[in-house]
Amino acid sequence: METRTFGTLSTDLQELRQWVEEKDCRYVAMESTGIYWQPVYEELEECFNGEIELLVVNARHVKNVPGKKTDMRDAEWIATLLRAGLLSGSFIPVKGIRELRHLTRYRKSVISDVTSQKNRIEKFLQSSGFRLSSFMSDIFGVSGRNVMRYLCQHGKITMEALDGCLKTQTRNRIKEIMSSVNGTLSEHQKQFLSMMLSHLEMLERHRSEVEQAISAEIDKHSEALSLLCSIPGIDVTAAASIIAEVGTDMSKFPSAEHLCSWAGLAPGNNESAGKKTNFNR
Repeated sequence: METRTFGTLSTDLQELRQWVEEKDCRYVAMESTGIYWQPVYEELEECFNGEIELLVVNARHVKNVPGKKTDMRDAEWIATLLRAGLLSGSFIPVKGIRELRHLTRYRKSVISDVTSQKNRIEKFLQSSGFRLSSFMSDIFGVSGRNVMRYLCQHGKITMEALDGCLKTQTRNRIKEIMSSVNGTLSEHQKQFLSMMLSHLEMLERHRSEVEQAISAEIDKHSEALSLLCSIPGIDVTAAASIIAEVGTDMSKFPSAEHLCSWAGLAPGNNESAGKKTNFNR
């Protein structure tokens, strides 16, 4: 048995790939420790033109018996389990699906940032004595943004100016809205509100860029997208997230029950001494 140690830098991983190919090693198993397995997986999945069996296994499933623990012993134990056919790899989608997953998960983070920024602006307006949200269902609609931009420039707003800012049905409540913004912003408050609105607009532009990238990627899976969108309650956004998480190759899951269990949608049972404890996986 030959053992070698490699670093985690790109050049080290390239050496690992060369060594694997030189030894004609077509079966590789590794623990799923955090995100550290990902660059190794990315480098090795192209070995032998993709003709390699890579297993990323749950660390709990390969835990060795108690004793002196070293990285070398762990590696030997994993290799022993692999040769015995006792390892079951975690679901790792193909590279194209993983790239789509990066975008959909990042979109969720960006949307959270947008929401947080809106909350900051609302909190600042409230602290400045402007109760715009008391009479407008969405202060970040066209009318609300017009009012806030006007306040950034002038510090206060007149009835005539407010009438020009409001659109459609919001004009029906112009008197109530006027009473909620009947104050004056200081120079600092005007500048600060303008900064926060600029940052919000930047985040929204970035969200649009991410969504455009998702649209370009999801078009490659038009058939699966069409099938998912045919389900009541599933729109394009939700369908893209589903595809990004489970992929389009359902042969990776032995049955629909396995897929539901993997997605955390299947209830589990825990019975001991005649007592059952139900929980969701």
